[in-house]
Amino acid sequence: MSCNCQCSTEKKNDPRFQELDGIIKKYKNQAGSLIPVLHKAQGVFGYLPEEVQSYIAKGLKLPLSEVYGVVSFYSLFTTVPRGKYVFNVCLGTACYVQGSGRIMDNLKKELGLDIGETTADGLFTLEGCRCVGACGLAPVLTVNEKVHGRLKEDDVPRLISLYRLKEEQGSK
Repeated sequence: MSCNCQCSTEKKNDPRFQELDGIIKKYKNQAGSLIPVLHKAQGVFGYLPEEVQSYIAKGLKLPLSEVYGVVSFYSLFTTVPRGKYVFNVCLGTACYVQGSGRIMDNLKKELGLDIGETTADGLFTLEGCRCVGACGLAPVLTVNEKVHGRLKEDDVPRLISLYRLKEEQGSK
């Protein structure tokens, strides 16, 4: 049964769904394909909204509940849009005693965000984690995969400016 809402036509014309079709086709007949497909889909869309999860479920012939169960279980998957630059402050013991809590507070203030939120322009997301594994550089935060260590509270505005400038230079 098909609907008359033309949603499938819109998906066929969306290059992201075309790319997702290729990903699903590549992994479709492999055991344990769900997690790699979800990782690649999140790379394409930036997050995994219900619409994408449903599309993957149909493509892999899995129940939507199974796809959602995996997405909601693993912290690396997100169902909400994230910024281009994800500031992830380590709040583990070594970093926290070295001041990561104050760095987090400064980021909240400077970006106008709380943990888990994204700026209106889609540029920054603020997150916290338990340990980055770089305790010798405490306090630490990562921006995407880049580690910034031995930070001080007054480094926060400089870091934000660095990534804003990077964005401005990239868009020219």
